[in-house]
Amino acid sequence: MEDDLRNTAKATTTYNMEAQANEERDPESNSLHQPLLKRNRTLSSTPLAMVGSKVSHIESLDYEINENDLFKHDWRSRSKVQVLQYIFLKWTVAFLVGLLTGIIATLINLAVENIAGYKLLAVVGYIEKERYLMGFIFLAGVNFFLTLIAAVLCVCFAPTAAGPGIPEIKAYLNGVDTPNMFGATTLIVKIVGSIGAVSAGLDLGKEGPLVHIGSCIASLLGQGGPDNYRIKWRWLRYFNNDRDRRDIITCGASSGVCAAFRAPVGGVLFALEEVATWWRSALLWRTFFSTAVVVVVLRAFMEYCKSGNCGLFGQGGLIMFDVSGVTVSYHVMDIIPIAVIGVIGGVLGSLYNHFLHKVLRLYNLINEKGKIYKLLLSLTVSLFTSACLYGLPFLARCRPCDSSLSESACPNTGRAGNFKQFNCPDGYYNDLATLLLTTNDDAVRNIFSTNTSSEFHVFSLTIFFVLYCILGLFTFGIAVPSGLFLPIILMGSAYGRMLGIAMGSYTNIDQGLYAVLGAASLMAGSMRMTVSLCVIFLELTNNLLLLPITMLVLLIAKTVGDCFNPSIYEIILDLKGLPFLEANPEPWMRNITVGELADVKAPVVTLNGVEKVGRIVDVLKNTTHNGFPIVDEGVTPPVRLATGVIELHGIILRAHLVLALQKKWFLQEKRRTEEWEVREKFTSVDLAEREGKIEEVAVTKDEMEMYIDLHSLTNRTPYTVMESMSVAKALVLFRQVGLRHMLIVPQYQAAGVSPVVGILTRQDLRAQNILTAFPHLEKSKGREKGN
Repeated sequence: MEDDLRNTAKATTTYNMEAQANEERDPESNSLHQPLLKRNRTLSSTPLAMVGSKVSHIESLDYEINENDLFKHDWRSRSKVQVLQYIFLKWTVAFLVGLLTGIIATLINLAVENIAGYKLLAVVGYIEKERYLMGFIFLAGVNFFLTLIAAVLCVCFAPTAAGPGIPEIKAYLNGVDTPNMFGATTLIVKIVGSIGAVSAGLDLGKEGPLVHIGSCIASLLGQGGPDNYRIKWRWLRYFNNDRDRRDIITCGASSGVCAAFRAPVGGVLFALEEVATWWRSALLWRTFFSTAVVVVVLRAFMEYCKSGNCGLFGQGGLIMFDVSGVTVSYHVMDIIPIAVIGVIGGVLGSLYNHFLHKVLRLYNLINEKGKIYKLLLSLTVSLFTSACLYGLPFLARCRPCDSSLSESACPNTGRAGNFKQFNCPDGYYNDLATLLLTTNDDAVRNIFSTNTSSEFHVFSLTIFFVLYCILGLFTFGIAVPSGLFLPIILMGSAYGRMLGIAMGSYTNIDQGLYAVLGAASLMAGSMRMTVSLCVIFLELTNNLLLLPITMLVLLIAKTVGDCFNPSIYEIILDLKGLPFLEANPEPWMRNITVGELADVKAPVVTLNGVEKVGRIVDVLKNTTHNGFPIVDEGVTPPVRLATGVIELHGIILRAHLVLALQKKWFLQEKRRTEEWEVREKFTSVDLAEREGKIEEVAVTKDEMEMYIDLHSLTNRTPYTVMESMSVAKALVLFRQVGLRHMLIVPQYQAAGVSPVVGILTRQDLRAQNILTAFPHLEKSKGREKGN
């Protein structure tokens, strides 16, 4: 997670002070010439979020198709060849996303395994020579240097690269534009920072960062490169809109999960269950195609590396525990310990979320002091981690090797292997060093190992579990790229294996499989995922016999966790202040209508179909609305309708108004233009850009008295709701369609009555904003909980 999250109350206070100074305004709710805080009762709250190292304004994305005259002409004029070209290019981009994600994931694994491997080999060499102090100095020094590289890159160059990036991707696919999340600098820092942080032995994984890396690759391909060096190829015009870019980033997120776990179907389901808000069958096919490409790339590289061409990278590098050769048999009585694992996972997962929330708030106080404090925090965690990983194995006793094992298997003095010698005589091994003094991925393989029922002692597993609980809480949130998957897997597998030892001869399930079930339960208890996790674990274990017990564990853990608090990603979204819209509305939202929401908002700002330039400039400079209804008065109505009606022509976006001013689309007299006149000045590609600002437009005094015909630039088919509709129903429509603006029309229409009552935006439909404007709903909320 990004290193300088601030609590919402502080962000709101800061914003209020700025608003009082007329420096900032609410983008969706302030009226013309009226500061936000001078209204006593307003609906929308401050659209601010913690993006990188700054408190930034957050805008919504335009996922809705803008059906204006230019769009309709472009759609009608497309030939079959152009349609096939559009489809072919979308599949091509999906292929490139999978290919590049697989290559980068392989390079990250190669770098991590070799850097961490050679580091550990050097440490083992010092221990064999009984130079213990030098061993610790070398381990701590290398880890310190690697952490310093990752932290400096994140703090100084790309603050948005810190953390997993999954909450921001969820918000983006929900319709929230998170600035600088998918840039080229973020991608480079994420790659290099992940290599440094994971190689440093910190309690974090590369799985979350890989999801972010895949999304960055997809975004850069879709827009033609970085913002400052974008390629203006003709074919890229097809992806020059938020709607298609959303689909591409969804492919990138699923490819990242596939690259992390080598689970193509699990990657698709992860995108469907966890990050994507909007889904359709065509997107399902493309994400599956992207993950298939990733798997092919990973398999090709792993086959190549098995011959020893990749240094220390051999069969490792990916979390893979194949138990296909293990006979899985369980009876009815085994359901009891399996259910216990699920309950423990739900309780511990909710506790982990709770304490991590507290730690992140504590880190806010440190990080907001400046960059040097962020670096010091990261380096302190690195030194503490190195001391624990090196020192704690000395507490464990040397255990004799199993006589059934070959001499080469136990003890092991190299990087890989389940029986690390670590200061033990020949024929003995240190079980705690086997888990701690190794790479994170090898630690997972060791604790998941099957047919090793007597390898780990309960004392060593207890130390391992407590240590990774502490490290998991204090490592996440520092200024380095970090993932939550690996720490949770390590913690869950520890208590799963301990339960397997406690069951002893009362169960037929192997201790390694208990560790797998423990990891699954804690992930479900913290992240609250079920279907995607189940498939990921099945693809990793390669054994369908685990399906029933895995499903049971996941369902129990998620149910228990939901009784206490939200998922970890929802907590992070709330901490960052990202206006994420949940799938299910609150029950009390059925007690209020959208018309009542419109009453507590400022009066809607409308424009005429043919509007004076001065009026448009005045509106754009004195409000920060992103959409304006277009109404025409005195329209000649159809037959048998009263005269003098007001027509709701549609809604026009701020970016299109700025574009019209930039292109000097001015008329000397007040008249409607012909369609051919508009096409001479504008193209559908022009309307996809959102880069212009009103402050960059220069309009002379004479031009202020001229007119602009807005009809051809107006979205003629906006989504509207009746003012009597409940907020709950409106929220479901708003989220499922992926809207930015929703017009409220009056229940009673007549001549002289405005055809639009108000506009609903994302901020207006958030529960806490509604409760601020309607405090009495809080009481009904409490009564519903009591029932």
